[in-house]
Amino acid sequence: MKKFALRTAVTGVAMGALLSLGMGASTASAEDKFVTIGTGGQTGVYYVVGGSICRLVNRGTKNHNIKCTHTTGGSVANINGVRAGDLNMGVAQSDWQYHAYNGTAPDKFPDGAFKELRAVFSVHPEPFTVVARADSGIKTFEDLKGKRVNVGNPGSGQRGTMEVVMEKMGWTMDDFKLASELKSAEQSQALCDNKIDAMVFTVGHPSGSIKEATTSCESVIVPVTGTAIDSLVNDNAYYATATIPGGMYTGTDSETQTFGVGATFVASTATDEETVYQMVKAVFDNFDRFKKLHPAFANLEQEKMIKNNLSAPLHDGAVRYYKEKGWM
Repeated sequence: MKKFALRTAVTGVAMGALLSLGMGASTASAEDKFVTIGTGGQTGVYYVVGGSICRLVNRGTKNHNIKCTHTTGGSVANINGVRAGDLNMGVAQSDWQYHAYNGTAPDKFPDGAFKELRAVFSVHPEPFTVVARADSGIKTFEDLKGKRVNVGNPGSGQRGTMEVVMEKMGWTMDDFKLASELKSAEQSQALCDNKIDAMVFTVGHPSGSIKEATTSCESVIVPVTGTAIDSLVNDNAYYATATIPGGMYTGTDSETQTFGVGATFVASTATDEETVYQMVKAVFDNFDRFKKLHPAFANLEQEKMIKNNLSAPLHDGAVRYYKEKGWM
């Protein structure tokens, strides 16, 4: 059975540093090329992925004239933004990269198969994570039925994956006492304010949002297992079993079994080869620095990043760099 390895170092990251990742300000010139990356909520790892890439790119602006900024969104919104030309690149779950390229999720990608979508590289594993109030009585995923659950905002990867799992379980939103649509940055406070009983989040670990929930109030990580989950993993190459290490979060001392996807970095053929080449170069020429920018990056391996969890063809700019390095 497929399995995502989750071996993240449990270390703190200063929030101030995270918020400043995308800043590489300098005086604009006529030759400057501005690139925008779609990420996710500020408490999630996507925000750090985009910010980290921008930080490394902007360190070399004087050499390539590329200035990088990043904005929040979510997997589905980012891919649609790339397609519409509103974004140059984006971070997206591996399942939504697959569905976008192949046109297999018309409710999320109404314009059909996005054959111009291009993979750049993959990043960290993202387990599907359920956090519940300790007093909610929720011990298993099935216990969410009849409870107040944050299913995520429309356009986010967490919402999309939750809907896939719900369909497999035979559930609808009416099966919950409340199905809230809060963004990832809002859900932890709602949990601890007793406005919801549980939240779902497809995210890299350790996650700031989940740390907030588990330290601000008594809450636990809930396993996501069973026949329906086994079927999802066995039938779809972009899913794999995953384990969240015990002791990573307050209240959960033992490892938690679940499933997950991988975070990926995508572009389209509309983004020129040189731009993608320079952005890939900024990351991999400074790979040790990149890995230190978030604990979820600590165990990344270059050879796996250029092939794992990628459903769309690699962008020509990425291929050019990987061939120069002798990786292809």
